[in-house]
Amino acid sequence: MEPDKNNNNESNIEEKDSFRDIVKRTFSLHEDVATHEEIKDRLLAGGRITGTNMLVMLCAIMIASIGLNTGSTAVIIGAMLISPIMGTILATAFCVESANLFLARRHLLGFAMQIVISVGASTIFFLISPVKEPTTELIARTDPSFFDVLIATFGGIAGIIGQTRSDKVTNIIPGVAIATALMPPLCTCGYSIANGNWHMLSGAAYLFLINAYFIFLSSSVILSILKIPKTHDISDSRWKRLRRYMAIATIIIVIPSIYFIIQIAIG
Repeated sequence: MEPDKNNNNESNIEEKDSFRDIVKRTFSLHEDVATHEEIKDRLLAGGRITGTNMLVMLCAIMIASIGLNTGSTAVIIGAMLISPIMGTILATAFCVESANLFLARRHLLGFAMQIVISVGASTIFFLISPVKEPTTELIARTDPSFFDVLIATFGGIAGIIGQTRSDKVTNIIPGVAIATALMPPLCTCGYSIANGNWHMLSGAAYLFLINAYFIFLSSSVILSILKIPKTHDISDSRWKRLRRYMAIATIIIVIPSIYFIIQIAIG
């Protein structure tokens, strides 16, 4: 009887191992991943802020501003689909994970430029626009909560997975662009400045911060799992310090969103 028990135990172990392998393979990020060189070329190309990308962004700003001003959801969705601003965030995440801090600073500077141009252009539009009353679409971008943290996190994960697959044909990025909504909060900031509504400005700016930061953070995590090669040597102490700063920033950004969702629950 003893040999039979041993055989049963061995078969059970094999079944468990087989199930574990199936689960691991089902959720593996390495199955259809593109080469590291392809990932680099894709993300850095999407993060350019010169030439056509900047012109497309200006078009997206105007379309989003018009959509927000008229309360047209379809127009706002169109603006989110053509906006290239997410590409800059994904490129920055790649530069950080590949330890190319010089290039990461350049992309951050470009990202700051995109923000300034977006808010400035939308401010001018709303100063000129005869419609001054805030629409429901504008108001919807001024009340962020922890749900927006979750949306941005899962959106960032889906977005970077879509950009790192060997198959270039994917509908992931358009869906992420709609879900995370980077452009409308910036245009809402422009409306707030144009009309002197500082409460709306703080809410819209915080929503944009949540979306941008957690797309960056979740993308960085996935790129780390994919073991993106480091292009520059960086000491362990400096790398740990960078991770610590990111952890502190995450806590600081999340705390207000938890407060807002508690207020919603109470109210």
